[in-house]
Amino acid sequence: MLGRLDDYFRSQETALKLRSYRQEILGSNIANADTPNYKARDINFKAAFDAARAPSAPTLLQTSNPRHLQASQTVDLFAPERLYRNEQQPSIDGNTVDMNTEMKEFTDNAIRYQAAVTFLTRRIESMKSALTGQ
Repeated sequence: MLGRLDDYFRSQETALKLRSYRQEILGSNIANADTPNYKARDINFKAAFDAARAPSAPTLLQTSNPRHLQASQTVDLFAPERLYRNEQQPSIDGNTVDMNTEMKEFTDNAIRYQAAVTFLTRRIESMKSALTGQ
């Protein structure tokens, strides 16, 4: 039963983790807007979300002695690939951060994060009402 509940909320959990991770990257870009030679980074959200949801082979831990404890589950390897953003306007100091693009992406990601939280809240409320029979 708990496995089904976990599966029911897994996609929203994955989306929230990725949105949070992307928000950190975009915030870092904005914070380094005046840093010479800083290269703006981002992730491809769709590719990272699809990769996180795709079934994968379990990653098993290796042991050097047969008496070592074995892993009970797989290891969570949550690390989407960070990509460099294409330069729109070259700057003299080599910085590739475009504040208009970064602020647009930051705001868009924040709105999508809030939408995911709202959607998750509604799913929890519908589950609660189903369990209480109201």
